[in-house]
Amino acid sequence: MNKTTVKPLLLAIVSAYAAQTAIVKADESLNLQKVEVFSTTPLKGIGLPLHKVPANIQMANPAAINNQTGVSIADYMNSNMQGVTVTELGGNPWQPEINFRGYSASSLLGNPQGLSTYVDGVRVNEPFGDVTSWDKIPNFAIGDMQLVPGSNPLYGLNTLGGAIAVQTKNGRDNQGAAIEYEAGSWGRQRALAEYGGVSKDGSVDFLIGFQHTTEDGWRKYSPSHVNQLFAKTGWQSETSKLELTYIGADNKLIGNGLTPEFLLSGDRDQIHTRPDATNNYSHFLALNGSHWLSNDTLLSGNVYYKKSNRSTLNGDGYEGSFTDDGLGGSFLTGYPGITCANPADDCEVIGSVFNRTHTSQNTYGATGQATFNQDFMGKENQFVVGAGYDYSLIRFKQNEEINLSSLSESIDDGDITGTPGSGTVFDPSRAPVTSGDGALGQRQTVGLTGKQYTARLFATDTLSLNEFWHLNAGASWNFTRVDNTDTLRGPASAANNFNSLTAKDSYTRLNPTVGLTYTPTKALTVYTSYSESSRAPTAIELGCSNPAAPCLLPAALADDPPLNQVVAKTYEFGGRGQLTDNMFWNAGIYHAINHDDIQFTAANTQTGAGYFKNIGRTKRQGIDMGVNGFIEKFKWSASYSFVHATYDTDVEFVNGSNSSGETNDGIYTARSGDRIPAIPQHQLKLRGQYSVTPSWNVGTNVIGYSNQYVYGNENNSHQSNAAICSNGDDCATGRGKIGGYFIVNLDSQYNFGNGWKLFAKATNIFDKEYNLAGRLAESLFDASGTFGAESKTLSLLPGAPRAGWIGLRYEFKPKQSLASYDKD
Repeated sequence: MNKTTVKPLLLAIVSAYAAQTAIVKADESLNLQKVEVFSTTPLKGIGLPLHKVPANIQMANPAAINNQTGVSIADYMNSNMQGVTVTELGGNPWQPEINFRGYSASSLLGNPQGLSTYVDGVRVNEPFGDVTSWDKIPNFAIGDMQLVPGSNPLYGLNTLGGAIAVQTKNGRDNQGAAIEYEAGSWGRQRALAEYGGVSKDGSVDFLIGFQHTTEDGWRKYSPSHVNQLFAKTGWQSETSKLELTYIGADNKLIGNGLTPEFLLSGDRDQIHTRPDATNNYSHFLALNGSHWLSNDTLLSGNVYYKKSNRSTLNGDGYEGSFTDDGLGGSFLTGYPGITCANPADDCEVIGSVFNRTHTSQNTYGATGQATFNQDFMGKENQFVVGAGYDYSLIRFKQNEEINLSSLSESIDDGDITGTPGSGTVFDPSRAPVTSGDGALGQRQTVGLTGKQYTARLFATDTLSLNEFWHLNAGASWNFTRVDNTDTLRGPASAANNFNSLTAKDSYTRLNPTVGLTYTPTKALTVYTSYSESSRAPTAIELGCSNPAAPCLLPAALADDPPLNQVVAKTYEFGGRGQLTDNMFWNAGIYHAINHDDIQFTAANTQTGAGYFKNIGRTKRQGIDMGVNGFIEKFKWSASYSFVHATYDTDVEFVNGSNSSGETNDGIYTARSGDRIPAIPQHQLKLRGQYSVTPSWNVGTNVIGYSNQYVYGNENNSHQSNAAICSNGDDCATGRGKIGGYFIVNLDSQYNFGNGWKLFAKATNIFDKEYNLAGRLAESLFDASGTFGAESKTLSLLPGAPRAGWIGLRYEFKPKQSLASYDKD
């Protein structure tokens, strides 16, 4: 989807509106009330009334999401939902990491993934790393969203800590055309056009929309261009329904992430190295259907196809590793023509590198289920049974382009033959220079084709023992097979020193769940539950799990030992209810343990190389509390979450920048009870919205987080400027944790009437300086940005400064008739 398609698409939408003879007109619109229900599986079904659900389900609708600040659903969740934090480790607002109760759904490879994500019943976690590409989910296409807590096995693989289920909107509920434009800080401009309608007989509906967003970014060299296309058409009769959804994306994102603390001291928009570019091009096509066999029996299912092409270009500092030649010398790994007169451990070269990757993913799948809403032994009962199958084909390639510096210690000492090095390896903007005597040219480092097969059977039953007690039980059986083929080195043999990615691994498990709810009155529900879920290692994790051959991310993969699948077990107890006619509350406590958890462990703090490994048990336990209500024109909500995420077994890590590892080759141990980095323990969220007039409302969000440990300080014991440190040359001078912060955002909407609406949004209105995350790492630059001064330091991800946007929306809304309403 390129820019040349924008004008024809807008013309098509406007023309379609002008020719909307099929839209039904009526004198009055209907105001129909629906009972709020929760879908017990990702597929839409009959659903359960919320008072029968043994969990605190958090929900959002498009009006709430679009009224507040942000570019994606992640921003709304960060401001409003209990237990949720959002960071942008990639340095880009369209590449966030959503963390819920210490489990994440991230856009970045290497982060432990623990949340499953669904769009219209289709799991959209990418097969290569289980990442969620949030830029591929248009915020304007969201009809409703549910955040499901716990290790619910009915939501499939990767639901270790919860699931995010998005249902897209349709033309039946969004009739007419709309255009919208927004502009403001950082050169951001956003344009949206959409149109929906219903056929004259009410059986067919359609919706199409396109959104283009461009911005310069608030940090240097950080522009982004986002193109999102959404289309949906549906057909329904008295007993059957079909919906076809298409989502396309063509996005170019620049995300300059963590930057050494000393480079941020004068100007917080500084970056470390550049570029860090990602180009996502994708197609998503899903056909959902349902059919009522009788008044209490519903068949439903979907088939889907996903295609994703992802290209990355990263400019980084380079620190070479050497391989002993058996004759007392060594050579630069991968470059036998670059030799060193000394053993590998005594050779050191530095420089710059461009890392390029291309990932192609094609995924097909189908899921079907039957729902029986029939009494059992005279008691209300709902039984759901189903099956699903998914197949993924993954192709991955990585290249590197290195330029060795003449400032390298071993080159300066005369120990290197084959290159004198280049005098300049970075330009003034800190982008790699690819020419000079030290330039080694491009070299392919990885070629991988992976196939992943997943089959599952699931069932759940909810039995009302009486009008107060409701018992829920279910299970999901999963089988996953990962088949990797090394397309660069071939199968393991003496020719490649038995170093090959070719391998096959299979995983199977039955995950149960059981829950109980007690509803003594309509104003009170108490629940408890136990659930288990699992996540099979992905192709990238299996291809990067050898500590003797650490890899870069996205991955310089090597032959690897097998990994065990992660199993999460969660206990939960809570309640929700109504305090007064206009005040509601919820509270819950949870205890979750991951067995055989998988994390990416750094082995080189300069290059970021490392490997995936099973680290034993990790624990998340905490409290969620919330209250909300309204007083005449004023709506408000408040929530508090305590998240205590810790290692539950001793785990060894390697990071030469941690002071604890200085005397042990960078090795240190995180003990049971040490907090997991990047997860603040305390969260406070406040929301207020006041209707100044029937046409004008003003809202504000206050978001507060406590301090957090940084990556590289997993043992919580790093000491800045410790006695064993020497001016930062031996271990990082920065602290091992970053401070907490409060942020205040504002939003306002004014409805002029006749379809016109003005809206404005502002973030961080008090211009608070804060940091989202940090890492103990190394840099090859000094405080002036000059290359060659190697130091160990704290790198930070700075939070965005004060910013604001203003926009205008115009809607062409036809009046609706009875035929236009959903027959469900």
